[in-house]
Amino acid sequence: MHNNVLILDFGSQYTQLIARRVRELNIYSEIKPYNKLPEDLSSYKAVILSGSPFSVRGEDAPHPDLSEIKGKKPLLGICYGAQYLAHFHGGNVEPSATREYGRANLTEIKKSEPFLYNIPMGSQVWMSHSDTVKGLPKGAVLLASTEDVENAAFRIEGEDTYGIQFHPEVYHTKDGTQLLENFLVNIAGLEQDWTPDAFVETTVAELKEKIGNEKVILGLSGGVDSSVAAMLLHKAIGNQLHCIFVNNGLLRKNEFETVLDQYQGLGLNVKGVDASARFLEALAGESEPEKKRKIIGRVFIEVFDDEAHKVENAKWLAQGTIYPDRIESVSASGGPSATIKSHHNVGGLPDYMKLKVVEPLHLLFKDEVRRVGKSIGMNGSILGRHPFPGPGLGIRILGDITAEKVSILQEVDAIFIEGLKKWGLYDKVWQAGAMLLPVNSVGVMGDERTYEKCVALRAVESTDGMTADWVNLPYEFLQKTSNDIINKVKGVNRVVYDISSKPPATIEWE
Repeated sequence: MHNNVLILDFGSQYTQLIARRVRELNIYSEIKPYNKLPEDLSSYKAVILSGSPFSVRGEDAPHPDLSEIKGKKPLLGICYGAQYLAHFHGGNVEPSATREYGRANLTEIKKSEPFLYNIPMGSQVWMSHSDTVKGLPKGAVLLASTEDVENAAFRIEGEDTYGIQFHPEVYHTKDGTQLLENFLVNIAGLEQDWTPDAFVETTVAELKEKIGNEKVILGLSGGVDSSVAAMLLHKAIGNQLHCIFVNNGLLRKNEFETVLDQYQGLGLNVKGVDASARFLEALAGESEPEKKRKIIGRVFIEVFDDEAHKVENAKWLAQGTIYPDRIESVSASGGPSATIKSHHNVGGLPDYMKLKVVEPLHLLFKDEVRRVGKSIGMNGSILGRHPFPGPGLGIRILGDITAEKVSILQEVDAIFIEGLKKWGLYDKVWQAGAMLLPVNSVGVMGDERTYEKCVALRAVESTDGMTADWVNLPYEFLQKTSNDIINKVKGVNRVVYDISSKPPATIEWE
């Protein structure tokens, strides 16, 4: 590709958001750690420097070599990026008198500047920094200010180099997308040709050339990513694709049969394998979350490998890996980001399988995957399906897993999800599910005392799962759902609703 934007990550919590905002302009972007600058920069037509938890004044400040970028390619520094351009190029960065965080308004704007085209006076922006640019870098021209931040935006004369103290990528910066478009399209001259149709055309052609007449095996999960990956491969190589859909016994109620029928209706060459007993046996007595994930991942590979050997002369393993799974993030210490929990679908391919890997979606964010699926005519019921964790209900049953607990949670989950659909709430929620807690509580049913399980319902809104907020579901819906669960699911006498955001809580409980 020769129409790319390179985003250098200095550890900002918003770096992926920058990439997604650029992609929304139909311009391809990719993220690289600041300390792993690509040797070949020829394919990048513009560069963006992210924010960071570091201070440019610190001894440990990230300090990449920009000699092949600054003054040679259009360059935009955001927050830390702007401070970096100032501090290391003749300007002055000092601690703010007070922490500058939250909403602000542009009070002074040079309207004649292409960078600020269509940005109105008073436009709301979002600040998030404890240092501020007190003195502009050498040759810089002030472009915009706020009430508290004089040097909110600047450019350097003789270069397409810009710095902004605020974050255009976040929702609260009202004209952030316009600002990015001004920089990328009007100044850097990038073409807006990163579209779902273009991606499909290019990817299908590449898959045909790469795979040729060889066979490919793909493990379907029932989720959006693996489904879209399967359809792209099917479009490219037809029945050379052999799909395997494994029932690990931890799927939603009736999901194995329902999803298998959907896949077969799409014309996919798919085989369903019910290995639920094998998974439950391996999980017996284990309650530690990470160990449960590892067991489920290990048994899946064993089952998948058994089935893969039945496909003669298979040469490729296809995976529904998407771009966020592959991004090498930078933590506040400058090293790899901390692992919160292991991902079921990333890595884990044993050497003995000796298959080449193909990942048709490795360039895409989740919302882009859905748009690609729509572009190739996939059914909305598949594309609109909520994300579901690879380990399934295994990480929604806190504590050890038994067939009885799975059955209880499947019934609870079915009532919750079907209720969301009946009330017209399902498509307004990014992800929803129920958790079976390792807690018994006293209840009264009729004239009898009960001592039964508690379940927690969880519904969140998000775009990519990196951050999420709980959904304010109607009280009437929650009341009806709670009554239905307690009255219809034997073994449950208490229902609670989780109102935690991410961060600090994760979406799943384990």
